[in-house]
Amino acid sequence: MTRAVPTSADVARLAGVSRATVSYVLNNTNAVRISEPTRRRVHEAAKELGYVPHAAARSLRAGHSRMVLMPTPAVSVGPLYNRFLSELQWSLSRLDYTVVQYGRVGLTGEEAARAWAELRPVAVLAPGAHDLGPQGVALLKRSGARAVITFGPYQVDGAHALLMDQRSVGRAAGAHLLARGRRRIGVIIPQEPGLEAFSRPRADGVRESAEGTGAQVVEVALPYDEGAAARLAARWRSLGLDGVFAYNDEYAMLLMRALQDEGIAVPDGTGMVGADDLMLGRLLRPRLSTVRVELPSGQELAELVDRMVSDPSAEPPARQLLGAELVERESG
Repeated sequence: MTRAVPTSADVARLAGVSRATVSYVLNNTNAVRISEPTRRRVHEAAKELGYVPHAAARSLRAGHSRMVLMPTPAVSVGPLYNRFLSELQWSLSRLDYTVVQYGRVGLTGEEAARAWAELRPVAVLAPGAHDLGPQGVALLKRSGARAVITFGPYQVDGAHALLMDQRSVGRAAGAHLLARGRRRIGVIIPQEPGLEAFSRPRADGVRESAEGTGAQVVEVALPYDEGAAARLAARWRSLGLDGVFAYNDEYAMLLMRALQDEGIAVPDGTGMVGADDLMLGRLLRPRLSTVRVELPSGQELAELVDRMVSDPSAEPPARQLLGAELVERESG
């Protein structure tokens, strides 16, 4: 026979308390003082019965959900950003938010906003790749979202903006290569779809650092593929490059191995800089010079989200997230 779904009334009877007390304990309400022994009895009763609070009912009582929606990135964002996003999710859960990753890729603008709004999140953290415009922000807010936060290079009207200017990464790499005497600098442009939001601004940053120096900056296309790297290395000498910013550490490792297999020394033949400061870059020989990308802690941003949810009428701020620091090792 199918067992009946346990209710809060069942928990209350087993724990010997009122249903209101069960609600206060299981919803972490601080407005009412409840002793630790009572809290333990409620939690033990809920565990014994297999009772789980109903999220939709809790949302109706509160007037909003505790769901923070984070659309899944459409492209691989690499270990650095994955760690940052994981820490942010963990920190939000500690503040009693339920973080939901929305997995449908390919949605942009109002189409994406409409799909997200169906879930009635209290906040949306949207990567810039979704191109969420003012209409999409307004739609989400009409549907109950108290905070819409965008990650990207520019601010969207009505949204809180966490600005990520990738040009600073390219500027740091370019300035270092120029200081080391490099005058014809290659910039690796990944060919994987969706990475343009990162690679193009980084290339622009290298060009900005070279302005007025007489140095040349050359874009070099490279898919993330060993065969493609080997073919590029085979014609590397014809490009006449004495330095290269390899987009990130993973592409730098791929290219360095291919150049070494072709008999081109790093840094004597070509100075090389990556980005993200991955552990593997320190294990290479020569050790990889890189740009350390500095992001705020996930806890700091989770607390920012919580403040915005608590006061949705506050003026949407814009905040610069990225810092970039050159870490000099042996390859540059």
